[in-house]
Order: sequence, then C-alpha cells, then structure tokens
Amino acid sequence: QVQLVESGGGLVQAGGSLRLSCAASGRSVRTYALGWFRQAPGKDREFVAAISVSGGRTQSADSVKGRFTISRDDDKNTVYLQLNSLKPEDTAVYYCAAAQVSWRGTVRTTRDAYDYWGQGTQVTVSS
Repeated sequence: QVQLVESGGGLVQAGGSLRLSCAASGRSVRTYALGWFRQAPGKDREFVAAISVSGGRTQSADSVKGRFTISRDDDKNTVYLQLNSLKPEDTAVYYCAAAQVSWRGTVRTTRDAYDYWGQGTQVTVSS
C-alpha cells in the first residue's frame, strides 16, 4: 500500500505562486508514475499534470501549460507541483496520485489509471 499526503495549499492572490508537495509512505514510489488532479466545487475531478517513472516525460493539461510544472524526487519519495501565474479559476482541491506502470516512460492522464490517491490540499486564488 502507498499512502499519499499533500501539503502546500493555501490562499494566494491572482498572479501569485504556490508549491504543492505530495509525500509518499508505505513503500517507495520510485517505480510509479505520478500525477496531480484537481476538483473545483460542483465540477468533476480533472487532470492537471503527470510525470513518468523516469522523470523524463511529463504532460500537462492545456489550461495549465506554461504555468504549472510537475517534478519528482525519488530520494525523498515526493512529487511536487509548482503553480505560477495563478488565476481564480485554478481554485480547487488538488490531489496527487500514483499509478503502477510497466514502462518507465509512461505518463497517465486519466483518473482510472491511478491506484492510490491522497486526501487533497485546498488552493484558493483571489482576484
């Protein structure tokens, strides 16, 4: 089993930045593809960004490209999401997730591809 705990959320003004962290425990996520999703009130959970096992491949949603960056530090068993140029529409609960994959270059962008989820961290962007 893998337990995931997000942190780093908060209230920020539009144009500001945050860095979200997701610490894994229970086992190493070194062989897992990792991702971030978000869910705004009244909306479905949507894909934000993903990173492969190797860290060499990433993919982001069009709505966050050029503003959000995903990264991983396997020595710390942690995945990060750097959020820059934040907009009010980025307000949501942000979740990290881990997926078992067979190829180190795989990135996963759909919810059902992920095996483990964190509890989420709230990001609120004021205008």
